[in-house]
Amino acid sequence: MTTYYIFAGLIILVAFLLIVVIMVQNPKGGGLSQSFGGGGTQQLGGVQKQEIS
Repeated sequence: MTTYYIFAGLIILVAFLLIVVIMVQNPKGGGLSQSFGGGGTQQLGGVQKQEIS
């Protein structure tokens, strides 16, 4: 049973740390959120659309 309590405590600790990291991030759209729809002028991977005139 000791191993069970060690793993349960580790899972709870990791979950708490993930919650803290998510809550600390800037909600205004920076980092990865800008790459996935937040930044209208940039695309994922740096590929830009070229206009043909």
